[in-house]
Amino acid sequence: MTTRTKTLKYSARPIAPAALAELRTTDDAGRPSVPYTDDEGGAPLRCCLRPSRVGERIALVSYAPLRRWAAHTGARPGAYDEQGPVFIHAEDCGGPEESDGYPFARPGALRTLRRYDADGHIVGGRLLEIPEPGAGAAFDEAFAEAFADPAVALVHVRAVEYGCFHFEVRRG
Repeated sequence: MTTRTKTLKYSARPIAPAALAELRTTDDAGRPSVPYTDDEGGAPLRCCLRPSRVGERIALVSYAPLRRWAAHTGARPGAYDEQGPVFIHAEDCGGPEESDGYPFARPGALRTLRRYDADGHIVGGRLLEIPEPGAGAAFDEAFAEAFADPAVALVHVRAVEYGCFHFEVRRG
């Protein structure tokens, strides 16, 4: 993962390379990946945390972020385990480039910051409308609020409009 500049207090985590390699073959719903050439651009890519560009080869796959985290930590999320659609590059892209802001922080967009404990259970959340100026500060404040609760192990940022997973932030 690429190091982010110091203006961010928290690190947005892309989908891990090992998970991407699996998703590019078979997604978390057991379906084969079906790459296509993006004719429009703007799809939020979770592999490199940026919008797609016209002409790039991408795929829309089902991803279960909490399930994959739980597999590494021993957590047991039970019914909180869910999967949903995410866009990724069809081939390895090298991950995120350095950034001075949080990904997909379009002013006016609504995001939910869902908090999970070490067992993978939801322990709260927050609705965030991304402000015109100061999106980074708004996210920093929301993450600081989340991690002020010692029970919170990670936060998932999702789009309210579609419920799509955007990125994850972990404690520490």
